[in-house]
Amino acid sequence: MATSLPSYVKASVPNPAGARAPWYKNTAPSYAGIFLWFPFYLTLAAQTLTQASITVCLLGLLVAGLLCFGLYYYAPAMLGMQTGRPLYIVGTSTFGTTGGYLMPGLLMGVLQIGWFAVATYFATFYIMQGLHASSKTLFTAIAVVWAYGLAWVAIKGIAYVARMAQVLNWVPLGMIIIVFGANLRGLHRYSNPDAPSNLGGFLTMIAIVTGFFATAGAAGADFGMNNRDRRDVTLGGLAGIALAILVAGGLPVLAVAGNVGNMSYVGIPPAYDFTAAVNSVGALAPLVFFLFAAASLAPTCFCTFIAANSFGTMLPQVPRAVSTVIAVTIGMLLAVTGAAQNLIGFFTIVGASFGPICGAMAAEYLLEGGRWSGPRQGINWAGYIAWALGFLVGAPSIIPGIPAAWVHADSPSPVFSFVVGFVAYWLLAKAGLRPPAVAPSELAVARA
Repeated sequence: MATSLPSYVKASVPNPAGARAPWYKNTAPSYAGIFLWFPFYLTLAAQTLTQASITVCLLGLLVAGLLCFGLYYYAPAMLGMQTGRPLYIVGTSTFGTTGGYLMPGLLMGVLQIGWFAVATYFATFYIMQGLHASSKTLFTAIAVVWAYGLAWVAIKGIAYVARMAQVLNWVPLGMIIIVFGANLRGLHRYSNPDAPSNLGGFLTMIAIVTGFFATAGAAGADFGMNNRDRRDVTLGGLAGIALAILVAGGLPVLAVAGNVGNMSYVGIPPAYDFTAAVNSVGALAPLVFFLFAAASLAPTCFCTFIAANSFGTMLPQVPRAVSTVIAVTIGMLLAVTGAAQNLIGFFTIVGASFGPICGAMAAEYLLEGGRWSGPRQGINWAGYIAWALGFLVGAPSIIPGIPAAWVHADSPSPVFSFVVGFVAYWLLAKAGLRPPAVAPSELAVARA
C-alpha cells in the first residue's frame, strides 16, 4: 500500500526532462566551485609536499581526481540522472525507506554542520588576515555575524545566492592564479625534502582529496538529477571533478613550492602553508584574503540550506527554524573555539562516513544492472552493516584503542572505507540480507 511509504518518499517528485540542462551549465561549474573553495587546498601542500616531490604530488592529484570520479561520483550521479530524484530518495535502495532517515538523510545534515563550521572559521580567519588583526574578541564577533547573517540569507534568499555563486565561484581561481604567478620564479629554487617519502606523500594526497570529496560524491545524485543523459554525467564529472582537482590543487601546491624556494634562497625557514604563499603577493595580499573570504559566502549559505533541508525533511515534527538555528549555533561554536580548523581530522570523518555509503551505493547500482531498484522496505541491513564496517576501517585515527601502526597503514583510509563498504554490501546482498523493493506502482519512477 502506498500509505506504508514514509512521507519524505511519497512527497518526492522526479525532476522532469524539460527542467534539465547540459553538463557545462550545472554539474561541471558546481563541482569546480567546490574545489576552488580554499579549505580544499589551504593545507594540501603542508601535508604532502613535505614528504614527496612536486611531480609525485601532482600525480597524486591526478589519480585522486579519477578515483573521486569513478568510485564516489559516478553511480550516485547515474542513479540521479535515471530517476530524477535526490540523494535521500535514491539512497533508500541501499538503506531502506526506514533506514534512509538516518543514512544518508540525517547524516548528510549533521556533516553539513561541520562544513558550515569550516566555512565560518576560515572565512573569518582570512578576514582577520586581511585586517592584520589578531584579537580573539574581534574574531568571535566576525564569526557570529558571518554565521547567523549568512544562515538568514540562505533561508530567505537561496535563489539569489545560487546566482551569485556563478560569479563568486570563479573569484578563487583568479586569486590562485595571482598567487601562483607571484611565486613562479621560486620553483626552480625549490628542492625536495631532506627525507622524502614519495609513496607516503602520494597516498596522503589521495586520502585528503577523497576525504574532502566524499559527501559531494554521494551528492552526485542531486547533481545527476539535473543531467539529461549519461554523456552529461560523464563530461560533467570529468571536467568538474577530475580536471578541477588537478587545477585547484595543483596550482596552490606549485605556488607553495615556489614560495618555499624563494624563502630558502634568502635564508628564511620554509613555510608550506598556502597562507604564506598568499602573503608573498605583497601589497595585494589583504585584497586577496578578503576575496578568498568573499568566495566563502556561497559555500556557507549552501551548507546551511542543505542542513535545513535534511533536518526539515527527515524531522518534520521539529520546526525548520528551530533545527536550523540549533545547527547554525553548533557550527558557530565549532568555529569560534577553533575546533573547525582541524581540516585533516574533519576530512577523515567525512571520508569514513560517506566512503562506505558511496561504496554500498556503487555495489547496489552494479547488482541491479546499472539501474535503480526503487526504495527497499524498512531497513536494508546489508547497507547498514557495510557502512559500519567501512566506517571502522576509514576512521582508525579517531577511534580509541586502534594501534598506531594500523593508523599509519590505513592510508588512504577513505578509499579503503569505500572498498570495504562495496565488498561487504555485495556479499551481504548475495547472502539475502536485502529486503524487497517497494512495488513500482507505489512510486512512479522517472524514465531517463
